[in-house]
Amino acid sequence: MTSQRDPDTVNLRLILVSGKTQDFNFSPNDSATDIARHVFENWPAGWEEESVSSPSILRLIFQGRFLHGNVTLGALKLPPGRTTVMHLVARETLPEPNSHG
Repeated sequence: MTSQRDPDTVNLRLILVSGKTQDFNFSPNDSATDIARHVFENWPAGWEEESVSSPSILRLIFQGRFLHGNVTLGALKLPPGRTTVMHLVARETLPEPNSHG
């Protein structure tokens, strides 16, 4: 997890329900759980109104689907060195994974 753009990292632009955005850089090996923990521990200034009590309720949505905790950015085949947009929401539980892909 780096702060500068690196051709080997995945840049994620996270969007809150409020529409606020923030960019973060992650390794392709980072999982959805790793990302939630990092964002929680480095909560951006300006997101104070949306702060949460625990990283475990932060959920990522990519292409309309919730990402389960162990899914890595590499498994999603996100292109390193490019910006990918995901939504970040606070939600206690996730729907069960869809067996159809």
